[in-house]
Amino acid sequence: MSPFVREDIYNMPQGKLGIIAMRGCEELANKIDNYIVNSRKCFDCRLKDHICLDGYQRDSYLVDVSFPRFSTGEGKAVINQTIRGYDLFIICDCFNYNVKYKMYALKDADGKPLMVPMSPDDHFADLKRVISACAGKARRITVIMPMLYEGRQHRRTARESLDCALALQELENMGVSNIITFDAHDPRVQNAIRIGFESVSPTYQMIKALAKSVDNNIKFNPESTMMVSPDEGGMGRCLYYSHVLGLDLGMFYKRRDYSRVVDGTNPIIAHEFLGSNIEGKDVIVVDDMISSGASILDVCRQLKALNAKRIFVFSSFGLFSSGLEAFDKAYSEGLFDKIFTTNLIYTPEDLLSKPWYRMVDMSKYCSFIIDTLNHDESVSTFLDPVSKINEYIERYNLK
Repeated sequence: MSPFVREDIYNMPQGKLGIIAMRGCEELANKIDNYIVNSRKCFDCRLKDHICLDGYQRDSYLVDVSFPRFSTGEGKAVINQTIRGYDLFIICDCFNYNVKYKMYALKDADGKPLMVPMSPDDHFADLKRVISACAGKARRITVIMPMLYEGRQHRRTARESLDCALALQELENMGVSNIITFDAHDPRVQNAIRIGFESVSPTYQMIKALAKSVDNNIKFNPESTMMVSPDEGGMGRCLYYSHVLGLDLGMFYKRRDYSRVVDGTNPIIAHEFLGSNIEGKDVIVVDDMISSGASILDVCRQLKALNAKRIFVFSSFGLFSSGLEAFDKAYSEGLFDKIFTTNLIYTPEDLLSKPWYRMVDMSKYCSFIIDTLNHDESVSTFLDPVSKINEYIERYNLK
Protein backbone atom coordinates (compact mmCIF):
# COMPACT_ATOMS: atom_id res chain seq x y z
CA MET A 1 0.00 0.00 0.00
CA SER A 2 1.84 3.11 -1.23
CA PRO A 3 0.93 6.19 0.82
CA PHE A 4 0.66 9.74 -0.42
CA VAL A 5 3.41 11.82 1.20
CA ARG A 6 2.83 15.40 2.29
CA GLU A 7 5.80 17.55 1.26
CA ASP A 8 5.23 20.37 3.71
CA ILE A 9 2.76 21.79 6.20
CA TYR A 10 1.16 25.03 5.08
CA ASN A 11 -1.61 25.05 7.67
CA MET A 12 -1.44 23.58 11.15
CA PRO A 13 -3.97 20.78 11.81
CA GLN A 14 -7.33 21.95 13.13
CA GLY A 15 -6.96 19.46 15.98
CA LYS A 16 -5.84 15.91 16.63
CA LEU A 17 -7.15 13.78 13.81
CA GLY A 18 -9.78 11.23 14.80
CA ILE A 19 -11.65 8.83 12.50
CA ILE A 20 -14.86 7.17 13.68
CA ALA A 21 -16.04 4.14 11.74
CA MET A 22 -19.75 3.51 12.05
CA ARG A 23 -20.92 -0.11 12.03
CA GLY A 24 -20.27 -1.68 8.65
CA CYS A 25 -17.56 0.83 7.68
CA GLU A 26 -14.68 -0.83 9.53
CA GLU A 27 -12.91 -2.22 6.46
CA LEU A 28 -12.97 1.06 4.53
CA ALA A 29 -11.94 3.04 7.63
CA ASN A 30 -9.01 0.69 8.31
CA LYS A 31 -7.69 1.20 4.78
CA ILE A 32 -8.02 4.98 5.09
CA ASP A 33 -6.31 4.88 8.49
CA ASN A 34 -3.38 2.83 7.11
CA TYR A 35 -2.80 5.30 4.30
CA ILE A 36 -2.72 8.29 6.67
CA VAL A 37 -0.52 6.49 9.24
CA ASN A 38 2.05 5.50 6.60
CA SER A 39 1.98 8.95 5.03
CA ARG A 40 2.57 10.81 8.27
CA LYS A 41 5.31 8.40 9.33
CA CYS A 42 7.12 9.10 6.05
CA PHE A 43 6.70 12.84 6.51
CA ASP A 44 9.75 14.50 8.07
CA CYS A 45 9.21 18.06 9.22
CA ARG A 46 11.34 20.31 11.38
CA LEU A 47 8.16 21.32 13.21
CA LYS A 48 7.10 17.80 14.16
CA ASP A 49 7.93 18.41 17.84
CA HIS A 50 5.89 21.63 17.86
CA ILE A 51 3.10 21.70 20.43
CA CYS A 52 0.55 22.22 17.66
CA LEU A 53 1.62 18.91 16.11
CA ASP A 54 1.21 16.89 19.30
CA GLY A 55 -0.29 13.55 18.29
CA TYR A 56 0.32 14.25 14.60
CA GLN A 57 2.17 10.95 14.07
CA ARG A 58 0.34 8.02 15.66
CA ASP A 59 -0.06 4.30 15.10
CA SER A 60 -3.77 4.75 14.39
CA TYR A 61 -6.24 7.59 14.10
CA LEU A 62 -9.30 5.39 14.65
CA VAL A 63 -11.42 6.33 17.67
CA ASP A 64 -12.59 3.55 19.97
CA VAL A 65 -16.41 3.52 19.81
CA SER A 66 -19.09 0.92 20.45
CA PHE A 67 -22.78 0.66 19.57
CA PRO A 68 -24.55 -1.62 22.08
CA ARG A 69 -28.20 -2.56 21.56
CA PHE A 70 -30.94 -3.23 24.07
CA SER A 71 -33.19 -6.27 23.65
CA THR A 72 -35.96 -4.00 22.34
CA GLY A 73 -33.81 -2.94 19.41
CA GLU A 74 -33.03 0.49 20.87
CA GLY A 75 -29.39 1.48 20.61
CA LYS A 76 -26.82 3.88 21.95
CA ALA A 77 -23.31 5.04 21.09
CA VAL A 78 -20.38 5.01 23.51
CA ILE A 79 -17.04 6.73 22.86
CA ASN A 80 -14.42 4.90 24.89
CA GLN A 81 -11.62 7.48 24.79
CA THR A 82 -11.11 11.22 25.01
CA ILE A 83 -11.94 13.28 21.93
CA ARG A 84 -11.51 16.74 23.46
CA GLY A 85 -10.13 19.08 20.83
CA TYR A 86 -10.21 16.42 18.12
CA ASP A 87 -10.95 17.08 14.46
CA LEU A 88 -13.37 14.18 13.96
CA PHE A 89 -14.28 12.48 10.69
CA ILE A 90 -17.24 10.10 10.96
CA ILE A 91 -17.59 7.56 8.14
CA CYS A 92 -21.13 6.24 7.74
CA ASP A 93 -22.55 3.74 5.23
CA CYS A 94 -26.32 3.96 5.60
CA PHE A 95 -26.86 1.18 3.05
CA ASN A 96 -24.96 -1.70 4.67
CA TYR A 97 -27.64 -4.34 5.12
CA ASN A 98 -25.07 -6.88 6.34
CA VAL A 99 -24.97 -5.31 9.83
CA LYS A 100 -27.48 -7.10 12.07
CA TYR A 101 -28.70 -7.13 15.66
CA LYS A 102 -30.94 -9.17 17.95
CA MET A 103 -34.41 -7.89 18.81
CA TYR A 104 -36.71 -9.28 21.52
CA ALA A 105 -36.77 -13.11 21.45
CA LEU A 106 -37.46 -13.36 17.74
CA LYS A 107 -36.36 -16.65 16.20
CA ASP A 108 -35.96 -17.88 12.64
CA ALA A 109 -37.48 -21.03 11.13
CA ASP A 110 -34.73 -23.18 12.71
CA GLY A 111 -35.37 -21.79 16.18
CA LYS A 112 -32.17 -19.73 16.23
CA PRO A 113 -32.16 -16.07 17.37
CA LEU A 114 -33.33 -13.93 14.46
CA MET A 115 -30.80 -11.31 13.40
CA VAL A 116 -32.48 -8.12 12.15
CA PRO A 117 -30.57 -6.28 9.40
CA MET A 118 -29.98 -2.58 9.99
CA SER A 119 -31.97 -0.33 7.68
CA PRO A 120 -30.76 3.07 6.43
CA ASP A 121 -32.92 4.64 9.17
CA ASP A 122 -31.10 2.55 11.80
CA HIS A 123 -27.69 3.62 10.49
CA PHE A 124 -28.68 7.28 10.43
CA ALA A 125 -30.01 7.02 14.00
CA ASP A 126 -26.64 5.56 15.09
CA LEU A 127 -24.86 8.44 13.34
CA LYS A 128 -26.87 10.95 15.37
CA ARG A 129 -26.15 8.97 18.53
CA VAL A 130 -22.39 9.12 18.06
CA ILE A 131 -22.55 12.85 17.31
CA SER A 132 -24.53 13.43 20.50
CA ALA A 133 -22.01 11.29 22.41
CA CYS A 134 -19.32 13.81 21.44
CA ALA A 135 -21.20 16.24 23.74
CA GLY A 136 -19.50 19.30 22.28
CA LYS A 137 -15.99 18.12 23.18
CA ALA A 138 -14.71 17.71 19.60
CA ARG A 139 -13.29 20.82 17.95
CA ARG A 140 -14.90 20.03 14.60
CA ILE A 141 -17.05 17.22 13.19
CA THR A 142 -17.11 16.18 9.53
CA VAL A 143 -19.51 13.48 8.35
CA ILE A 144 -18.38 11.40 5.37
CA MET A 145 -21.52 9.74 4.04
CA PRO A 146 -20.52 8.24 0.66
CA MET A 147 -24.09 7.55 -0.48
CA LEU A 148 -26.33 10.30 0.80
CA TYR A 149 -29.08 9.15 3.15
CA GLU A 150 -32.49 9.61 1.44
CA GLY A 151 -30.63 11.17 -1.50
CA ARG A 152 -33.36 10.12 -3.93
CA GLN A 153 -35.99 11.87 -1.79
CA HIS A 154 -34.41 15.26 -2.41
CA ARG A 155 -37.30 17.30 -3.80
CA ARG A 156 -41.04 17.49 -3.44
CA THR A 157 -43.24 16.77 -6.46
CA ALA A 158 -46.45 16.16 -4.49
CA ARG A 159 -47.56 16.28 -0.85
CA GLU A 160 -44.62 14.17 0.33
CA SER A 161 -41.75 14.27 2.79
CA LEU A 162 -38.43 16.06 2.20
CA ASP A 163 -36.33 13.44 3.96
CA CYS A 164 -32.88 14.32 2.62
CA ALA A 165 -33.16 18.02 3.40
CA LEU A 166 -34.49 17.31 6.90
CA ALA A 167 -31.68 14.82 7.57
CA LEU A 168 -29.04 17.36 6.54
CA GLN A 169 -30.66 20.01 8.73
CA GLU A 170 -30.61 17.61 11.68
CA LEU A 171 -26.86 17.10 11.26
CA GLU A 172 -26.32 20.86 10.98
CA ASN A 173 -28.32 21.51 14.16
CA MET A 174 -26.28 18.88 16.01
CA GLY A 175 -23.05 20.76 15.32
CA VAL A 176 -21.65 19.07 12.20
CA SER A 177 -19.36 21.46 10.30
CA ASN A 178 -18.92 19.63 6.99
CA ILE A 179 -20.68 16.89 5.04
CA ILE A 180 -18.76 14.97 2.38
CA THR A 181 -20.68 12.73 0.00
CA PHE A 182 -19.97 11.11 -3.35
CA ASP A 183 -21.93 11.57 -6.55
CA ALA A 184 -25.02 13.01 -4.87
CA HIS A 185 -28.21 12.19 -6.76
CA ASP A 186 -28.91 15.94 -6.83
CA PRO A 187 -26.24 18.20 -5.23
CA ARG A 188 -28.75 21.07 -5.06
CA VAL A 189 -30.03 19.54 -1.83
CA GLN A 190 -27.15 21.42 -0.16
CA ASN A 191 -29.31 24.55 -0.43
CA ALA A 192 -31.18 23.24 2.62
CA ILE A 193 -28.20 23.84 4.93
CA ARG A 194 -25.60 26.55 5.63
CA ILE A 195 -22.62 24.34 6.50
CA GLY A 196 -19.98 22.90 4.18
CA PHE A 197 -21.26 20.32 1.69
CA GLU A 198 -19.17 18.63 -1.00
CA SER A 199 -20.28 16.08 -3.57
CA VAL A 200 -17.16 14.31 -4.84
CA SER A 201 -17.06 12.35 -8.09
CA PRO A 202 -14.89 9.22 -8.56
CA THR A 203 -14.17 10.14 -12.21
CA TYR A 204 -10.40 9.72 -12.05
CA GLN A 205 -10.55 6.37 -10.23
CA MET A 206 -13.15 4.99 -12.65
CA ILE A 207 -11.08 5.90 -15.71
CA LYS A 208 -7.95 4.32 -14.19
CA ALA A 209 -9.84 1.13 -13.31
CA LEU A 210 -11.21 0.85 -16.85
CA ALA A 211 -7.80 1.39 -18.45
CA LYS A 212 -6.17 -1.23 -16.21
CA SER A 213 -8.81 -3.94 -16.45
CA VAL A 214 -9.71 -4.03 -20.15
CA ASP A 215 -7.76 -6.77 -21.95
CA ASN A 216 -7.93 -5.13 -25.35
CA ASN A 217 -6.82 -1.53 -25.05
CA ILE A 218 -9.63 0.99 -25.10
CA LYS A 219 -9.06 4.09 -27.23
CA PHE A 220 -10.14 7.40 -25.73
CA ASN A 221 -11.08 9.15 -28.96
CA PRO A 222 -14.47 10.04 -30.50
CA GLU A 223 -13.98 7.64 -33.42
CA SER A 224 -13.70 4.60 -31.12
CA THR A 225 -15.50 5.35 -27.85
CA MET A 226 -18.66 7.16 -26.77
CA MET A 227 -20.18 8.25 -23.45
CA VAL A 228 -23.86 7.52 -22.83
CA SER A 229 -26.16 8.75 -20.08
CA PRO A 230 -28.96 6.30 -19.16
CA ASP A 231 -31.35 9.21 -18.48
CA GLU A 232 -31.64 12.98 -18.68
CA GLY A 233 -30.90 13.38 -14.96
CA GLY A 234 -27.38 12.01 -15.38
CA MET A 235 -26.37 14.27 -18.26
CA GLY A 236 -24.25 16.53 -16.05
CA ARG A 237 -22.25 13.52 -14.89
CA CYS A 238 -21.64 12.32 -18.46
CA LEU A 239 -20.88 15.81 -19.75
CA TYR A 240 -17.91 15.94 -17.41
CA TYR A 241 -16.54 12.60 -18.65
CA SER A 242 -17.20 13.63 -22.24
CA HIS A 243 -15.37 16.91 -21.80
CA VAL A 244 -12.22 15.61 -20.06
CA LEU A 245 -11.91 12.57 -22.37
CA GLY A 246 -12.89 14.37 -25.58
CA LEU A 247 -15.64 11.87 -26.45
CA ASP A 248 -19.05 12.21 -28.09
CA LEU A 249 -22.09 12.04 -25.82
CA GLY A 250 -25.44 10.28 -26.19
CA MET A 251 -28.46 10.01 -23.91
CA PHE A 252 -31.45 7.80 -23.27
CA TYR A 253 -34.80 9.41 -22.57
CA LYS A 254 -37.03 7.51 -20.16
CA ARG A 255 -40.68 7.30 -21.14
CA ARG A 256 -42.64 6.68 -17.94
CA ASP A 257 -46.20 5.71 -17.12
CA TYR A 258 -47.32 8.61 -14.92
CA SER A 259 -50.76 7.09 -14.36
CA ARG A 260 -49.46 4.62 -11.73
CA VAL A 261 -46.78 4.18 -9.09
CA VAL A 262 -44.81 0.94 -8.55
CA ASP A 263 -42.34 0.60 -5.64
CA GLY A 264 -42.47 4.34 -5.02
CA THR A 265 -41.85 5.51 -8.59
CA ASN A 266 -43.54 5.75 -11.99
CA PRO A 267 -42.59 2.65 -14.04
CA ILE A 268 -40.46 3.07 -17.17
CA ILE A 269 -42.20 2.14 -20.41
CA ALA A 270 -39.20 2.43 -22.74
CA HIS A 271 -35.77 4.03 -23.24
CA GLU A 272 -35.37 6.19 -26.36
CA PHE A 273 -31.79 6.86 -27.55
CA LEU A 274 -30.74 10.37 -28.57
CA GLY A 275 -27.28 10.65 -30.12
CA SER A 276 -25.00 9.93 -33.06
CA ASN A 277 -24.24 6.53 -34.60
CA ILE A 278 -22.59 4.14 -32.12
CA GLU A 279 -22.10 1.17 -34.45
CA GLY A 280 -18.73 -0.51 -33.83
CA LYS A 281 -17.84 1.82 -30.93
CA ASP A 282 -17.03 1.05 -27.31
CA VAL A 283 -19.64 2.63 -25.03
CA ILE A 284 -19.21 3.83 -21.45
CA VAL A 285 -22.51 4.18 -19.57
CA VAL A 286 -22.32 6.38 -16.45
CA ASP A 287 -24.86 6.47 -13.63
CA ASP A 288 -24.78 7.37 -9.95
CA MET A 289 -26.23 4.07 -8.72
CA ILE A 290 -27.46 0.65 -9.76
CA SER A 291 -30.53 -0.22 -7.70
CA SER A 292 -32.49 -3.16 -9.10
CA GLY A 293 -30.56 -2.95 -12.37
CA ALA A 294 -33.58 -3.28 -14.66
CA SER A 295 -33.04 0.19 -16.14
CA ILE A 296 -29.31 -0.17 -16.81
CA LEU A 297 -29.75 -3.63 -18.36
CA ASP A 298 -32.47 -2.30 -20.67
CA VAL A 299 -30.06 0.46 -21.75
CA CYS A 300 -27.34 -2.13 -22.46
CA ARG A 301 -29.82 -4.23 -24.43
CA GLN A 302 -30.74 -1.29 -26.64
CA LEU A 303 -27.10 -0.28 -27.13
CA LYS A 304 -26.32 -3.79 -28.34
CA ALA A 305 -29.28 -3.56 -30.69
CA LEU A 306 -27.62 -0.42 -32.09
CA ASN A 307 -24.47 -2.52 -32.72
CA ALA A 308 -22.29 -1.15 -29.94
CA LYS A 309 -18.95 -3.00 -29.72
CA ARG A 310 -18.19 -3.24 -25.97
CA ILE A 311 -20.26 -1.79 -23.13
CA PHE A 312 -18.75 -0.70 -19.80
CA VAL A 313 -20.88 0.59 -16.93
CA PHE A 314 -19.60 3.13 -14.38
CA SER A 315 -21.72 3.43 -11.23
CA SER A 316 -20.56 4.97 -7.97
CA PHE A 317 -22.84 2.72 -5.93
CA GLY A 318 -23.89 -0.83 -6.72
CA LEU A 319 -26.91 -1.72 -4.58
CA PHE A 320 -28.09 -4.68 -6.70
CA SER A 321 -31.24 -4.70 -4.59
CA SER A 322 -32.93 -7.38 -6.73
CA GLY A 323 -30.00 -9.80 -6.72
CA LEU A 324 -27.35 -10.68 -9.29
CA GLU A 325 -29.14 -13.31 -11.39
CA ALA A 326 -30.34 -10.83 -14.01
CA PHE A 327 -26.79 -9.51 -14.44
CA ASP A 328 -25.36 -13.03 -14.78
CA LYS A 329 -27.90 -13.78 -17.49
CA ALA A 330 -27.26 -10.47 -19.30
CA TYR A 331 -23.49 -11.04 -19.17
CA SER A 332 -23.85 -14.55 -20.60
CA GLU A 333 -25.90 -13.03 -23.43
CA GLY A 334 -23.12 -10.51 -24.12
CA LEU A 335 -25.17 -7.42 -23.24
CA PHE A 336 -22.27 -5.79 -21.36
CA ASP A 337 -18.59 -6.42 -20.71
CA LYS A 338 -17.87 -5.07 -17.23
CA ILE A 339 -19.48 -3.10 -14.41
CA PHE A 340 -17.43 -0.81 -12.17
CA THR A 341 -18.66 0.32 -8.75
CA THR A 342 -16.79 1.74 -5.75
CA ASN A 343 -16.14 0.21 -2.33
CA LEU A 344 -17.74 3.21 -0.61
CA ILE A 345 -20.76 1.12 0.37
CA TYR A 346 -21.11 -2.53 1.33
CA THR A 347 -20.09 -4.99 -1.38
CA PRO A 348 -21.17 -8.63 -0.83
CA GLU A 349 -18.65 -11.41 -1.36
CA ASP A 350 -20.63 -13.10 -4.14
CA LEU A 351 -20.50 -9.86 -6.17
CA LEU A 352 -16.72 -9.62 -5.84
CA SER A 353 -16.34 -13.07 -7.41
CA LYS A 354 -18.29 -12.23 -10.57
CA PRO A 355 -16.22 -12.13 -13.80
CA TRP A 356 -18.17 -9.11 -15.00
CA TYR A 357 -17.53 -7.01 -11.89
CA ARG A 358 -14.65 -4.74 -10.91
CA MET A 359 -14.46 -2.90 -7.57
CA VAL A 360 -12.91 0.57 -7.61
CA ASP A 361 -11.02 1.21 -4.37
CA MET A 362 -11.64 4.74 -3.04
CA SER A 363 -9.81 4.44 0.29
CA LYS A 364 -6.65 6.29 -0.80
CA TYR A 365 -8.75 9.09 -2.30
CA CYS A 366 -10.69 9.41 0.97
CA SER A 367 -7.44 9.56 2.94
CA PHE A 368 -6.31 12.46 0.72
CA ILE A 369 -9.52 14.33 1.49
CA ILE A 370 -9.38 13.68 5.25
CA ASP A 371 -5.73 14.66 5.60
CA THR A 372 -6.23 17.81 3.51
CA LEU A 373 -9.31 18.93 5.46
CA ASN A 374 -7.54 18.24 8.76
CA HIS A 375 -4.99 20.86 7.66
CA ASP A 376 -7.85 23.16 6.60
CA GLU A 377 -6.56 23.29 3.04
CA SER A 378 -8.47 23.43 -0.24
CA VAL A 379 -9.86 20.20 -1.71
CA SER A 380 -10.64 21.79 -5.08
CA THR A 381 -8.05 19.60 -6.84
CA PHE A 382 -9.91 16.52 -5.60
CA LEU A 383 -13.28 17.86 -6.70
CA ASP A 384 -12.11 18.72 -10.23
CA PRO A 385 -9.16 16.44 -11.17
CA VAL A 386 -9.04 17.46 -14.86
CA SER A 387 -5.26 17.87 -14.93
CA LYS A 388 -4.70 14.46 -13.29
CA ILE A 389 -7.04 12.78 -15.77
CA ASN A 390 -5.33 14.48 -18.73
CA GLU A 391 -1.90 13.41 -17.49
CA TYR A 392 -3.05 9.83 -16.99
CA ILE A 393 -4.69 9.60 -20.44
CA GLU A 394 -1.53 11.05 -22.03
CA ARG A 395 0.63 8.39 -20.33
CA TYR A 396 -1.90 5.68 -21.25
CA ASN A 397 -1.90 6.69 -24.93
CA LEU A 398 1.90 6.67 -25.03
CA LYS A 399 1.89 3.05 -23.82
